[in-house]
Amino acid sequence: MAAYVAGNGEFTRDTNYITTRITADGRDGYPVQPGRYRLVVARACPWANRAIIVRRLLGLEPVLSIGFCGPTHDERSWTFDLDPGGVDPVLKIPRLGDAYFKRFPGYPKGITVPAIVDVPTGSVVTNDFAQITLDFSTEWTAYHRDGAPRLYPDELRSEIDEVNKRIYAEINNGVYRCGFAGSQQAYDAAYDRLFTALDWVSDRLAAQRYLVGDTITEADVRFFTTLVRFDPVYHGHFKCNRHKLAEMPVLWAYARDLFQTPGFGDTVDFTQIKQHYYLVHADINPTGIVPRGPDLAGWLSPHGRESLGGRPFGDGVPAGPPVEGERVPAGHGA
Repeated sequence: MAAYVAGNGEFTRDTNYITTRITADGRDGYPVQPGRYRLVVARACPWANRAIIVRRLLGLEPVLSIGFCGPTHDERSWTFDLDPGGVDPVLKIPRLGDAYFKRFPGYPKGITVPAIVDVPTGSVVTNDFAQITLDFSTEWTAYHRDGAPRLYPDELRSEIDEVNKRIYAEINNGVYRCGFAGSQQAYDAAYDRLFTALDWVSDRLAAQRYLVGDTITEADVRFFTTLVRFDPVYHGHFKCNRHKLAEMPVLWAYARDLFQTPGFGDTVDFTQIKQHYYLVHADINPTGIVPRGPDLAGWLSPHGRESLGGRPFGDGVPAGPPVEGERVPAGHGA
């Protein structure tokens, strides 16, 4: 995460990412090609979790390999400490930063996930998390699985973009604005802004099953990865504590509905999520103590959202089970 705290104590995220795109026509020099690229993620990171979910929903596993960094990192880079010898088996590097420096020697910005690496050259292509998932939907269509959902349909794009813009500014990034506020005034403003937005989304979802249209879209993916981290991390660690998610009936039911949908909950590693936030953010949690709670059993309880109608995958079908080697470790999920 590349960010800084301004003089007034307000958290500001650095949003200048590597904007090179992998496209069907290869106009940036990186054409869509099966087996050429590796998606590097960390299950702990909400931005990376989006890419994991969309890759699963669209069935891109056979054509786009994935590398998992561990839940913690130092000031230098995310590391492949989950792999034997601490080295990614495909890229043959111990740190994601190595791929950044291969393309941009002395790269001065944050080493972030998700990132896509060009395997033949070992160089990073992009870390533009918002564009990566949109391109999965629009540029990789030749390799979507049979029955893949339309996560970014033409007829809904303007509305999806509008909803995503507010959810990103007020909620996805809003929880960080609370957690990293450097003054009481900045925190109070961030808190009010966050919960105003959560109330807005709750009102929107009270009468419709999904955020845009009657099927799962990119908007639901982006919102879900913040909601699933809310009670384990953001409520306490980031002081987003007006209510727990489990105390917001509409959002709690909506989150459970998605969690129980193949491709969502089966990508979530609660253990790594908590390890990341509580160990890496030493300025917020200097003791490094990782909380044991909350109880996760509720995630699998009935949600009742079927009564609102909607078709999760539209005319498509659910994703299959996670492929071998990509399953969340036993005991790390709900």
